Amino acid sequence: MNSLVSIITPCFNSEKYLSKAVQSVISQTHQNWELLLVDDCSSDATFAIISNFASQDSRIKAFKLDKNSGAGVARNFAIQQASGNYIAFLDADDLWKSDKLEKQINFMQTQNIPFTFSFYETIDEVGNLRNETITTPSKITYQQLYFCNWIGNLTGIYSVDFFGKIPISSIKKRQDWMLWLQIVKQIETAIPFPESLAYYRVREDSISASKWKLIKYNFKVYRNFHQRNFFMASLDTMRFLYVQLVIKPKFKKK
Repeated sequence: MNSLVSIITPCFNSEKYLSKAVQSVISQTHQNWELLLVDDCSSDATFAIISNFASQDSRIKAFKLDKNSGAGVARNFAIQQASGNYIAFLDADDLWKSDKLEKQINFMQTQNIPFTFSFYETIDEVGNLRNETITTPSKITYQQLYFCNWIGNLTGIYSVDFFGKIPISSIKKRQDWMLWLQIVKQIETAIPFPESLAYYRVREDSISASKWKLIKYNFKVYRNFHQRNFFMASLDTMRFLYVQLVIKPKFKKK
């Protein structure tokens, strides 16, 4: 149970939310972790904040990229530095519940599974609960994941001992979805820990806040990552939108 968990957190102009994200890691009941904070060349006080945390806790590692390169590059850099048996992901504006790692790592070890994720709740920009819990089917197959990213990035954890360190794409958005697709393709089925263990912050300035703005990135995944021709990538994107707008909302609980 006392396995080391490497937590990957890219940061870009994150001074408004970063401290609370880090505090949610420090508060974990599973204390054997390292937090790799990578500043993607911010113009605000982000690097000063992560440097201050690193000076106070040896488990927190502070890094700064030479130029702004995107979250995918920052995540990939952190993964290369990671020493853990498990890799977990937390964005700089999201939060974990204090028992997140304990429950999820124990679940993975008792069920003997190398990858899992959990349900999560949404909060608004100032941290108020939106009374919305995002759930998923009890099992996620590769086919299901192909047409919908059911897995919240802030909840996914995979075993380095099983998969090795999996490189992250440098595409601006949807790197997490491509990572989960690679993982689930190997294990065939992903099983969630069936409780909410995290809080996802819905922000007005976030591309992810609008599913419509993600259409071009979904198309790029089908076209480039899956190497589908233009026509088939377009059809896959349309089916993705159907699942995203019609099927997935049924798994949101008020």
